[in-house]
Amino acid sequence: EIQAMRRVDYMVGARDFKTLIAEQFMEDGVDAYRPEDDGETLAQAMTEGGFGSVPIVDQNRHLLGIVSEYDLLRALNEEKSLASVKAGDLMTPNPVTVSPETSTMDIIQSLDAKHLIRMPVVDEEGKLVGVVARRDVLQGYLNAIRVTRIFN
Repeated sequence: EIQAMRRVDYMVGARDFKTLIAEQFMEDGVDAYRPEDDGETLAQAMTEGGFGSVPIVDQNRHLLGIVSEYDLLRALNEEKSLASVKAGDLMTPNPVTVSPETSTMDIIQSLDAKHLIRMPVVDEEGKLVGVVARRDVLQGYLNAIRVTRIFN
């Protein structure tokens, strides 16, 4: 299995953190799921991957929605079997997204305003190209200042 890579891990040279954009620190190679996948499959992916939500896409990787741990817990609370509920029924459609060119500060504002942990990154056609998480932003900040301090 391919480990998700963050381009920020390979940045060299001093950078102003505020000039970074989503594609520089998003995770690409993100696993996405289909509307027909069951809740058990999603729960397995989230617990093994250590993330709180997964993107749901069509056969062309167009983003359809997102399923979070909360969605799975809600199904359990309603005494549904996760094996019998489908991602398409659980997902929040039209989630908050960013583009690869979205600036760091806009990403921070979106994460903060909506109390999100991760946001899908979609291209101009609405295709999933990555995910950006709060932790990725913080890592981008640390890498930017670390590199700057080395050279100053």
